[in-house]
Amino acid sequence: MKKQGFTLIELMVVIVIMGILAAVAVPKLFGMIAKSKASEVGPAAGTYVKLQDAYVSEKGTSVGSWKQIGYLMKNTNNFYYCGAATCAEGTNTDGYGGQADITTDSFTAGLWTAHNIATLNDCAAGDNWALTTSANSTTGGTVLYTATVSNTGTTLCEPLTPSFTKLQTAAANANP
Repeated sequence: MKKQGFTLIELMVVIVIMGILAAVAVPKLFGMIAKSKASEVGPAAGTYVKLQDAYVSEKGTSVGSWKQIGYLMKNTNNFYYCGAATCAEGTNTDGYGGQADITTDSFTAGLWTAHNIATLNDCAAGDNWALTTSANSTTGGTVLYTATVSNTGTTLCEPLTPSFTKLQTAAANANP
């Protein structure tokens, strides 16, 4: 008699192997998706830093608002950006961080924040990445940056953007 097909044991072994692979691969996949979504924060902050440096070099020691430095960053599907420590999701409608008019700018000049809209792995929705900027007149118009990643409770946002805190300028390193 000719046997065709697989035995029940062979099928069960294949299912167990597929289950093990899925248990290992799925968390890695979600981690990579969260990192890819958070990867937009670094270039957006880097552009802000470059424009702020150029503005301070040109003007002397004053730090400018988003509109003054010409920084335009519209909200995306993953993050909303603004020029304040706390802002609502719909605040940045013009791309200038909610700073509609330079003369009546209610936001702090030299502040950049990115708030995630959705939960990214262990990083809760509404957490933010922030750059606080100040000009240092003692170093000839050098801009000092303080980069922070706020974590609500026990959530971990910093591992998603490990290079973000490298945008920070140490006060000791700012003096030539």
